[in-house]
Amino acid sequence: MKVEKFVTGIISTNCYLVINEETKQTVVIDPGACPKHLMGHIKSEGLDIRAILLTHGHFDHIMGIDDFLKEFDVPVYVHEGDRETITDASLNQSSVYTAGYTFSKAVYTKDGQVLSFAGYDFKVIHTPGHTPGGVCYYVESENVLFSGDTLFQNSVGRTDFVNSSTSDLVRGIREKLFTLPEDVLVYPGHMGETTIGHEKNYNMFV
Repeated sequence: MKVEKFVTGIISTNCYLVINEETKQTVVIDPGACPKHLMGHIKSEGLDIRAILLTHGHFDHIMGIDDFLKEFDVPVYVHEGDRETITDASLNQSSVYTAGYTFSKAVYTKDGQVLSFAGYDFKVIHTPGHTPGGVCYYVESENVLFSGDTLFQNSVGRTDFVNSSTSDLVRGIREKLFTLPEDVLVYPGHMGETTIGHEKNYNMFV
């Protein structure tokens, strides 16, 4: 597995390309925007986009969806708990920062569901708190976790939004993420990478 990070959108969201280097099949995680250089890279490398996985429905993780779908006819997945978030411009904050954006054609997932794309199994770990349907994607075979806005390097996601919950967020991190192997590499929705072990030892918010 090769993971490439592109910082996109107006508040610097990490969009990840998860690439099977043998087949070029690729999964996109959290396309907050779709800048020309990102699409150019995908085409120049001959990447075969197979799916878009969303860690949650906030605008800064979803506003590139339409531009991706113009080029690639692929499914878009988000947890069922964020059905309202992704389809309501107020709840997903896009009406605050932009003219408003919603997406209504997502496939809704459940906790524990496994999505198999590009030769990898992405396990959906429901970690509400930042949003009701916030999730992390765990690829056990590669020892990596895409944590969205649940867990950051030395920090956690905001819980001052409507439908947010600090207690839910902390509980999810402690009970579902901190039980993973300590050497799991964490790719968050913002800022740099970390590991489960580092956050267990040094994350003052948890």
